[in-house]
Amino acid sequence: MQVRRQVRQLPSALGPLDNPLKGWAPYWFPWLTQYYQPVRMNFWYISWRELEPNPQDYRFAQWEQSWDRTQPDTRENHVVFRVYLDYPGQPTGVPQWLIDMGVEMRPYTEHGGGLSPDYDDPRLVQALVRFIRALGAYFNNHPRVAFVQLGLLGFWGEWHTWPRPELFASDATQRTVVDEMRAAFPNKILQARTANGYLGVHPWLGYHDDMFPEDTDGGEPWHFLPTLRRAGRDQNWKVACIGGELVPGQALRWLTTDWSITRTMLERGHFTYLGPYCPPLENHNANATFLQNSQWMVRRMGYEYRLDRLQWTAQVPRGRRVEVTVSGENQGVAPFYYPWQVKMALLNSANQPVLQWQVKADIRKWLPGAFGFTTVSPVITLARGTYRLALGIIDPWRNRPRIRFANDLPVVNGWTVLEQVRVV
Repeated sequence: MQVRRQVRQLPSALGPLDNPLKGWAPYWFPWLTQYYQPVRMNFWYISWRELEPNPQDYRFAQWEQSWDRTQPDTRENHVVFRVYLDYPGQPTGVPQWLIDMGVEMRPYTEHGGGLSPDYDDPRLVQALVRFIRALGAYFNNHPRVAFVQLGLLGFWGEWHTWPRPELFASDATQRTVVDEMRAAFPNKILQARTANGYLGVHPWLGYHDDMFPEDTDGGEPWHFLPTLRRAGRDQNWKVACIGGELVPGQALRWLTTDWSITRTMLERGHFTYLGPYCPPLENHNANATFLQNSQWMVRRMGYEYRLDRLQWTAQVPRGRRVEVTVSGENQGVAPFYYPWQVKMALLNSANQPVLQWQVKADIRKWLPGAFGFTTVSPVITLARGTYRLALGIIDPWRNRPRIRFANDLPVVNGWTVLEQVRVV
């Protein structure tokens, strides 16, 4: 019996607004009742004090339970987090037991005031190393965690104490924190606020612009992208995520009046997400320009996969194999950063996968531009009949397809249906 192969041009469409590990990553606040746009990530600040109230008494599981909120609903959202020791204007994040040991807490009045710990106290450094190792042991392989920020040092965990540089950690302490975080989180993308000093020598490190787009690349040498360029880290986006935070309370301005700057900076910096402050926290959706530009940003940030062409075995005898070739384009400004499995499936009439197989494709290598793969199924032993050929990229957190494509194609249970296969 002849094996029939066919070719189909796949219809394109606007991409989804709720794909995982991209787009908006807002705070969760107890007074919020909703996000005003689709959200699939949340950004969490958490203090060291909350996570280790007593020596080696780690409250990671309790904190994890807080990620599932219903107003607004965060139960399907991945997580970005930053642990801090000093958040200006807020109570100290240093555990009380360290303060009781005698770690010096130095007062300051800038940014709302606070207490800056002696980051170089050997007792604090030793405890911090122990904490980092425990944090990594719990979260390094956690499938819900999207990205981890270095945090810990400086105001807001941003690795500076401007305008009080005398309060900041020494080079030795900075190196210790970076090296320990890297060792504790080998399977997660780490992000830093700047590429200054020791933060600027690592090809594996992602970055986070806390003043997007105002200070992204406006001509000052201390702006976000110039620091990456000077350090030779402006190509890190190819392997590590670039995130950013919109200037608080300025979403309407940057998405309407100054939209051209925002668009340029997003593309120039290869941003994957914005948060914790971002447009879903502001209700301007009645403004058509604001809403249109918000949606454009979500689709453009990170990855955006459009499938273009399918070649497949449309009719196959039992005992033979289905061969599939797919080509497409990443229309986003960045790749996907984790090796999520790409799978093909044959779905039955109830849209349940009755045959699945893994595609030999590393989606981390699908940089902006063309991509494609060819795959061959296991030997077909299914009953004769017609099946739906489907493609899925599997989220290990939910163990089901989560990434959708910029195509006008049916999606059932997360699987994108490409065509039909007749088993004869």
